[in-house]
Amino acid sequence: MVTRVAVASDHAGFELKSLIVEWLGELEGVEAVDLGPADTTRTDYPDWAATLAGALANGAAERGVLVCGTGIGISIAANKHPGVRAALVHDVTTARLCRAHNDANVLCLGQRIVGQAVAREALEAFLGTAFEGGRHADRVAKIHAPERAEG
Repeated sequence: MVTRVAVASDHAGFELKSLIVEWLGELEGVEAVDLGPADTTRTDYPDWAATLAGALANGAAERGVLVCGTGIGISIAANKHPGVRAALVHDVTTARLCRAHNDANVLCLGQRIVGQAVAREALEAFLGTAFEGGRHADRVAKIHAPERAEG
């Protein structure tokens, strides 16, 4: 089975986003879905977070990666969308734990914060770590409880 990973960024994350698409292409069983942008023209991270959330919601991808300058804004924007569990990570440990404990489905990185080697290691940890379930499953369900109450 192929895991489709949607990838998007704003202008400040474009270079790292492009590398991530390239790296995903090198991984067996993974298909990159490059949502954009196509260049470094100024663009707004909430728009790309919404685009990626839509790709997850409509089944075009099972996981996502978002990049902006720091990763902060794009992670906040992504988490406003139902079903998204976006985690801003800075290293392999947080990438692994966001999957194992939080069942994160979107990895967020800051191009100005995380070096390329660390970004690649974090990406591989994110994709290679399974959700542990168990005691964490109830907590993940509570994360989405407000969405169910609103909707």
